[in-house]
Amino acid sequence: MSNNDICQSHCSVLLILLQLINMKVPLPSNLKIAKQVASHPAAKSFATKVHKKMPAGTPSESAKAQADASAGGPSFESIGIKNTDIVQKSGVSLDSHQKVLVGSVLDLFTGNPTLKHLSLWSREATFQDPITKAEGYDQFAPQWYGLPALFHPIVLQSHTVVSAGNPIEIKLSNSYTVKGIKSEQTMDSLVRIDVGPDGKITRVDDRWNDNMPEGAVAQTLRKLNAVSVPRFVTVPKTEEEDAKLKSERESQQSV
Repeated sequence: MSNNDICQSHCSVLLILLQLINMKVPLPSNLKIAKQVASHPAAKSFATKVHKKMPAGTPSESAKAQADASAGGPSFESIGIKNTDIVQKSGVSLDSHQKVLVGSVLDLFTGNPTLKHLSLWSREATFQDPITKAEGYDQFAPQWYGLPALFHPIVLQSHTVVSAGNPIEIKLSNSYTVKGIKSEQTMDSLVRIDVGPDGKITRVDDRWNDNMPEGAVAQTLRKLNAVSVPRFVTVPKTEEEDAKLKSERESQQSV
């Protein structure tokens, strides 16, 4: 318990004692000295000043942090997440924040990126799959905005969260149809989501058939892809640009 918490606890007791005295409630003999102290004008003045400064309903810093996390944290609604029905394996239980992260990542995999979705990521986060290793916002953001530019439709066949730890693990099956040539491919993968102490995504691995390529050649090609994609894909800079792009994307998806 911090010094501030101790001070608040003692002052709360003092205030209660003052209220009992004002109500003329008989006090036990072992509280006579406390009564004399509490009745002193200086004690009354001190207790009143502290009471005015005490934050209501926040008895400790840890309680305040928990309240802030639950009240002001991201939600399905605030981010605009479409995939809100999160399927969990028996015995797996995500908390509310983890569900938001999983839903947002499912949206990204189905070609529905927005700046709000990416606000759940650390700016230094990494995204990698067998053909890409994108490090930092300037590399991973174009990967997500490039997906709906290349594929339509993208259909989430199934998903199941198999681990609620860190990383969160999702078994995912997605079908992608290449625009123009109508070639469809279904991909089964294990998606891993690493989360930092601040609750933001620090890494997402998309492991096709639960595999990731190794070796110098594969790593070089993946880094080259991460650098090349941003040259051809535009990531919106403002909410207005993002809303316009989202509207255009959704109008195409409805066709």
